[in-house]
Amino acid sequence: MIRQVRNPDYIDFLWQSGVITFGDFVAKSGRPTPYFVDAGKFTRASQLARLGEFYAKAVVETFGSDVDVIFGPAYKGISLAVTTGIALTRHHGLDVGVTFDRKEAKDHGEGGWLIGHRPDKGDRVVIVEDVTTAGTSIHATVPRLEQIDGVEVVGLVVGVDRQERGNGTDAALTELSRTYGLVTYALATFEEIVSSLGHVISDADRSRLETYRDAYGV
Repeated sequence: MIRQVRNPDYIDFLWQSGVITFGDFVAKSGRPTPYFVDAGKFTRASQLARLGEFYAKAVVETFGSDVDVIFGPAYKGISLAVTTGIALTRHHGLDVGVTFDRKEAKDHGEGGWLIGHRPDKGDRVVIVEDVTTAGTSIHATVPRLEQIDGVEVVGLVVGVDRQERGNGTDAALTELSRTYGLVTYALATFEEIVSSLGHVISDADRSRLETYRDAYGV
């Protein structure tokens, strides 16, 4: 379906880790889907360390050193933010702040809706997420971060772009970029995954994937 796969090692890593599966699932957007990408399947420290390296490399290649904070939406974004931050320090010499949100604001103790580094005036924030389908969590997250005085949300790095429509007719990443002025980058796309894993996808699953792409893709 695609001529070139940018990150074949990353896609192989997802497959070998059991993160990509084919079957009958429901995405966060509520859409029934014949495949699922579950970052919760990264259960070993070695896997998370390798995952952070992929994300950190993408952050540096996309934003250079002009990043102050890595933010991960709860819950799966928590481990992504932490491992990306560690990899940025260890492999790229960038000591960034790491933060993530609570599902509900805490009204006791330190309070608030953020855990970890508290973004401050002048901070440039990059969000890391596992998968983008319709962009639901990002639409909920960016406005809250931008309410913090002087904080700029500059970009979004996702593990997999499902290449589906957002709330309108455009691709979700395109919609997010236009709405919030974000620079977006995906380590892998739906088409790249199908191309790279063609040797393990059954004819039946391939047919279901094509039907799904026709229904929701852009």
